[in-house]
Amino acid sequence: MGTMARTAVIAGTATAVSGSMRNKQMANAQAQQAQQQESQQQAEMQAQIASLQAQQAAAAPAAPAAAPAPSGTDALMEQLTKLAQANAAGLLNDEEYAAAKAKALGI
Repeated sequence: MGTMARTAVIAGTATAVSGSMRNKQMANAQAQQAQQQESQQQAEMQAQIASLQAQQAAAAPAAPAAAPAPSGTDALMEQLTKLAQANAAGLLNDEEYAAAKAKALGI
């Protein structure tokens, strides 16, 4: 009977240990699965956020930018300034200045 009792104790201990190990493995597997699901959900949410931001950017009307002065305007102003300086310096008389100014303005 001693051998049978010892065998029963060993078998019981082995069953308990294997059950404990199986439970730990299952708990670890469940934790990994939960972590993977959480990571997947976060990635999906980030993708949705990026998609919504892209939609908002596409739907938002472009802010009207201040219209830059045409480059011709700068050149025209420079030309008129030079004509005025030439007139003030006496290089052009009033009639010549008026004619050159009208020509520059397309009048």
